[in-house]
Amino acid sequence: MLLQTRRGSLVQDRFPDLVAAAAGQLPDGLVLDGELLVWDQETGQLSFEGLQRRAAARSRSAHLLAAGLPAYYVAFDLLQRDGTELLDLPYRERRRRLEVLFAAHALTAPFTLCPMTTNPVIAREWMAHWTEVPGLEGVVVKAQGQRYLAGAKGWTKVRRRDTTEALIGAVTGSLTRPQLLILACHDTVGRLRTIGRTVPLRPYAARQVAEHLTPAAPGHPWEGVRFASAWGSNDVLDAILVRPELVAEISADRSVDRGGVFRHPLRFQRLRMDVSVQDIPRFGEGPSASAG
Repeated sequence: MLLQTRRGSLVQDRFPDLVAAAAGQLPDGLVLDGELLVWDQETGQLSFEGLQRRAAARSRSAHLLAAGLPAYYVAFDLLQRDGTELLDLPYRERRRRLEVLFAAHALTAPFTLCPMTTNPVIAREWMAHWTEVPGLEGVVVKAQGQRYLAGAKGWTKVRRRDTTEALIGAVTGSLTRPQLLILACHDTVGRLRTIGRTVPLRPYAARQVAEHLTPAAPGHPWEGVRFASAWGSNDVLDAILVRPELVAEISADRSVDRGGVFRHPLRFQRLRMDVSVQDIPRFGEGPSASAG
C-alpha cells in the first residue's frame, strides 16, 4: 500500500496500522481519493494535532503512536479499479463503483465510505448537526457529471461558521490603524491564552476598534511572546500588545485544535461593549452561539 499526500509525499511508513489493514481488506490495482483522520483515544475525538504528530513520526514511534492515535481513511472517490483508470468517468459513476467496492469486499474500519446525498434537506441536516462533532467542518459539493480533475479543485467546501466572543490581546499595524486582531481567552486557572487571529479588518471595523484600544501596561502576560502569522507557519507577526479587556464578537469555522486554538483565520463581526471579560468562553470551549 502507498499512502500519498496531496503534495505528493509518501507517508505510509508513518501509518503502519493502515498499511496492515489495507493488506487484509483492499484489492490490488486500487487507487482511492479520501481523507486521513486520527482518533484521539484519550479525548474520544478526532484530532488534527494527533494527525500532525503521526505524520511526523518515524519507524518505532509510528507504531507506538498508532495505539493511542489510531488512523482512519474516509474514501470519497475511486480513481482506479483492477488497474483501470476511471478519471474520465462522471462522478456519479465513480461513486457507484466506490459503493460497489465497499459492499463487495465488506470493507470496515479503518476504511469508511464518506456519506453522500443529492437531497439538499439532508445536506442541511448534516451541516446543522454533524458539524457538532469536533473535526467535522462542513460539507463538500460536487457536480454529478464531473470527471476527476487531477491537480485541480473541482468541488466547493461549505464550512459551518459559528459566532463567539474573545478578548483582543494584541494587534498588528498600529493602535490608530489596526490591521489584524490577535485574540485570546482565559483558561480555567486564569492564564491568557492565544486562540487565533482575524483576517485583515475592513476600514470601518479598524476605526471602530481603534477608538477603544488601550496600550498594554507593564506586566502584560504576553510580554516576550511571538505570534505566528498563520497556523503552522514560522513567520512571525509584528504585534502590539493591548490591554486584554476589549471583547470582540468573531465568526469561526469548526477547525479547532485540541485545547481551543482555531486553525483558520477568524472574522471580526463587531465589538461587544455589553459583554464583560468574565462572560468570555474559557479556553478549550470552542465556538458557541453568540447571544444578542
